[in-house]
Amino acid sequence: MSIILSDISKNFGRFSALNHINLEIPEGELVALLGPSGCGKTTLLRIIAGLEQADSGRVLLSGEDKTEQHVSRRGIGFVFQHYALFRHMTVFDNVAFGLRVKPKKIRPSTGDIHRKVHALLELVQLDWLHDRFPDQLSGGQRQRVALARALAVEPSVLLLDEPFGALDASVRKDLRLWLRSLHYELNVTSIFVTHDQEEAMEVASRVVVLNHGCIEQQGAPSEIYDHPANAFVSKFIGQTNVLQFDQQEGLLLPNTPPDGKSAHVRPHDIVLAKASNDDNAHAVLRDWQHLGALIRIELEKISPYHSGLSIFVEMPNEQFKQLALKKGDKVTLQIQRAHWFH
Repeated sequence: MSIILSDISKNFGRFSALNHINLEIPEGELVALLGPSGCGKTTLLRIIAGLEQADSGRVLLSGEDKTEQHVSRRGIGFVFQHYALFRHMTVFDNVAFGLRVKPKKIRPSTGDIHRKVHALLELVQLDWLHDRFPDQLSGGQRQRVALARALAVEPSVLLLDEPFGALDASVRKDLRLWLRSLHYELNVTSIFVTHDQEEAMEVASRVVVLNHGCIEQQGAPSEIYDHPANAFVSKFIGQTNVLQFDQQEGLLLPNTPPDGKSAHVRPHDIVLAKASNDDNAHAVLRDWQHLGALIRIELEKISPYHSGLSIFVEMPNEQFKQLALKKGDKVTLQIQRAHWFH
């Protein structure tokens, strides 16, 4: 099912949560709504689901206007951050719930419900826990049960509101990969909300970046990262060094800096070398951190005007070892690529 949001706006009193949002999501796509807290991403998700009404604009699902249609008639599955499982029901009964409450004329038979629920629990790799209660499960297991319950009614659209936000880091990473694989197996149009940029970049086929109720940029994760549309996206997505116009003096830049614009430089787009003498040094090495296969290096730019300006560089572990740098060493910097924003 494709989704078209046309000129969606929503206010809560004087607070403008969404400002004239226009967004088209093709059928079968996995989209992340990404942005800081309060940017409107959950409000937008709830408007798509029918849990919230927009002040203006339209919601079209597969070309049909569903703006005024009740949530129960939109064919949408919703997975909440805190699972919302029925604590008094077993895993099996939680997943079966949506099937059992269907109107009698379209309700599956008891045998069909039994087969479908077990098939879904096998899909989320939890059939062996079908007779357990939610309190007997881990957080990751509960979230997978919640997902199976949402899928049981065969939704045309799957909406997930920060589905991994309540889980610890290692479980989140496992479930991200699992959700991406599951999505491509089921091919259901899916939208998930997150404020975690790594999560959005790792899971989604398309990322929509929101801020103050507006869409700042949308596109494939690589497009958003490599070609940010503005300063907000550049700083919000990934690590970025921001060098004001008067702080760029002395650095080797890839082209002539435009007047008055700041240079936004990714840490991996800087080539670092040990300075041969003090005259050609750009910065002093202050510290570094191991990030697995990468090393993040913290430098202080040498300048009579901007003491204390930090610049971060990232490089592979082996490359850092070959440079044999120590704290206090003076280095030269060559910036290979920069984006320029006011």
